[in-house]
Amino acid sequence: MAERMPRRGVSLAVLIVNQLLAGVGVASGVAVAALLAQDLTGTAVLAGLAQSATVLGAAVSAIPLARLAVRSGRHVALAAGYGLAFVGAVLIVVGSAGGWIPLVFLALAVFGAGAAAGLQARFAATEVAAPGFEARAMSLVLWATTLGSVAGPLLADTGDVLGRALGLPPFVGPFLLSGAVFGLSTVLVAALLRVPRAGALASDAATSASAADPDDDPPIAPDGVADVAGSAPIAPDVPALDVADEAAPAAVADTAPVAERVGAWQALRTAMRNPRSLVAVLAIVCSHTVMVGVMVMTPVHMTDHGLSLTLVGVVISIHVFGMYGASPIVGWLVDRVGPVRVIVGGAVILFAATLIGILAAGDDMLLVPVALGLLGLGWSCGLIGGSTLLTTSVDPAVRVPLQGATDAAMNVTAAASAALSGVILGIGGFAVVNVVAVLVLVPLIIAVLRLAMRRTSVPA
Repeated sequence: MAERMPRRGVSLAVLIVNQLLAGVGVASGVAVAALLAQDLTGTAVLAGLAQSATVLGAAVSAIPLARLAVRSGRHVALAAGYGLAFVGAVLIVVGSAGGWIPLVFLALAVFGAGAAAGLQARFAATEVAAPGFEARAMSLVLWATTLGSVAGPLLADTGDVLGRALGLPPFVGPFLLSGAVFGLSTVLVAALLRVPRAGALASDAATSASAADPDDDPPIAPDGVADVAGSAPIAPDVPALDVADEAAPAAVADTAPVAERVGAWQALRTAMRNPRSLVAVLAIVCSHTVMVGVMVMTPVHMTDHGLSLTLVGVVISIHVFGMYGASPIVGWLVDRVGPVRVIVGGAVILFAATLIGILAAGDDMLLVPVALGLLGLGWSCGLIGGSTLLTTSVDPAVRVPLQGATDAAMNVTAAASAALSGVILGIGGFAVVNVVAVLVLVPLIIAVLRLAMRRTSVPA
């Protein structure tokens, strides 16, 4: 029996609403996680581990959720991620009420699965998008996170009041709110979201037909450059295509093994041999690493210069708006001018943000907000551009496992970046934190230059 194609508009609307709810769930819990850990342990040293536990939980769950999406569908994988976050929130409440500190930290890691599911929702958006609108669909889902990320911390105080009224310890109440929201997200996505097959894009059929017709022109990459010189979709265990092998794209598509047999790390190793997918992976990982490393130390840097928590909150709000507020514009640019150009623009913006961070004083309330706003905008360009390029530059058999592996790598490097930035700040100050962030961008710049040189070496 043929599988019925879902209505793209309905599925995209479900993803947008669900991402808003998930944003509330993640933000309301994360806003007080460090405070809860500090209150339970009595030390600020262990408070920082609360954020690390959540990020590592997201990293650990990314690959299993991708495998589940391939085996059972996107709606099952996303529902599982949000369901785990619901379980994590419940365990946090139980552990905090009983004073079981190890259970609280374990539950925070389980709670991180909600963030992993929220990240994978951006790939689900490309699978329900019309051909040529993948980046815009992704950006709309990410934009919904803006509303959730802003509303979550604002509702945290209400949740805390509710928790105290129920006799719970301080800072536990917001996790009641998170649990309720993630429970609703689980039901919503499981009941209403339908994607024909994880990793399948509407544009795949048109691309296959074009590759099979010998009279057609060579495939054109999204950024307007002929898609040769290793930029064709790649399949598992298939080396980067030779420039002269014009029939290779069709051959790859015909011989690609089923997605269930492709492991995440196998997909990642295969992607490293393709210049376009390498740029995509590095754009996501490097942009996220730079953003997290600088962002987490900015409040410490500002308070060390005597600025109030209110001003710190204003700067972080500007940063969050830069991350998500402009995402529809970034998505439109990716579809119009191509992901590679947007990735390059994002790297330039991140470099400008770190340069301002090197030169500006910690109490400069003009340059510091500008730097954090640019940091968020550069991250948006890297994530949306890289995610779109990752989705469109590989064979469907590799797509979902590679997405899971990339998200896992992104979260692992983010956890390491958050931990090491504190050490770097203590040794050399905020300027050195930004210098190290610039160095993180070097692999991405080298990969982009390698891709450009490979293209220019191809005869017209």
